[in-house]
Amino acid sequence: MRSFSDSYREAGVNIEAGYEGVKLMKKHVERTMIPGVVSGIGGFGGLFAPDLAGMTEPVLVSGTDGVGTKIRIAQLLDKHDTIGIDCVAMCANDIICCGARPLFFLDYIAIGKNDPEKVATLVSGVAEGCVQSGCALIGGETAEHPGVMAADDYDLAGFCVGIVDRPKIIDQNSMKAGDVVLALPSSGIHSNGYSLVRKVFNVEHANLNLHSDELGCTLGEALLEPTRLYVKPVLRCMESVAVHGVSHITGGGFFENIPRCLPDGLSAKIDKAAIQTPAIFHMLQRMGNISEHDMFNTYNMGVGMAVIVDKNDVDKAIAALDCGAYVIGEITEGGERVTLC
Repeated sequence: MRSFSDSYREAGVNIEAGYEGVKLMKKHVERTMIPGVVSGIGGFGGLFAPDLAGMTEPVLVSGTDGVGTKIRIAQLLDKHDTIGIDCVAMCANDIICCGARPLFFLDYIAIGKNDPEKVATLVSGVAEGCVQSGCALIGGETAEHPGVMAADDYDLAGFCVGIVDRPKIIDQNSMKAGDVVLALPSSGIHSNGYSLVRKVFNVEHANLNLHSDELGCTLGEALLEPTRLYVKPVLRCMESVAVHGVSHITGGGFFENIPRCLPDGLSAKIDKAAIQTPAIFHMLQRMGNISEHDMFNTYNMGVGMAVIVDKNDVDKAIAALDCGAYVIGEITEGGERVTLC
């Protein structure tokens, strides 16, 4: 018998639309299949059998996050195929900071009215993020919330599980004064600080499709640019040199995130002039009359991730990262945890 409920539909939930969404997203999910995936999408749980060969003491590492209010930009532009990349990146970029290779990802979509095409498009972005980070999308959930969310509203969150051999966990205790801080360039604002972004640019009333010579694209395109994934570059770097610390520069900017990978007694001295800052940050600071401190305490300013290595390994690390990495500072003893000079 076909599964349907007229009563549930009258209450605002269309379970048949949910089935259609699963059908449409399967082609995207299939792109993410990697060795270890045991189950297909649609079951009650996602099954994954990790390859533990060569590991002496495997450790699972997990991370969870959402996209935040950047979703509003996608809604205003009616463009939903990249926001899923942000969701994966917010999680996968976190767990790579301790050296963990992502294994699998699950997403959660809360939506006012289930639109199978929109949901499948959202999942296509999640799948792309999984492909870029080398992990599998093995499950998820779509929940229709009539009366709680407007029909066109949705929220997207997820979580990632990875694995690392305990001896290979990136250990900040190996860090020392004289180590070098490398910047891995960001693709833009990534997925943090968008409540301030939306206020400054008055996005509800702005023409997001107007081309900007300063940005080289429309404002909407600059604001919706997906978060860059750093999993594969960092894994390559770990294979080439001893990595002493990795920091994902998210909400809280430099002042909150860099100290998270520093041991007690050490500080990071950052050369502001060395940072390659995209135009969107200059425009945001100017139009919002935002102080330099607040910019560096809210945004990545062009540095999506910081990697700390021995000064003798800089060239080798940059070559292994192969993502345009460059030197922005050094590790020092004592003083403020982060100093911009």
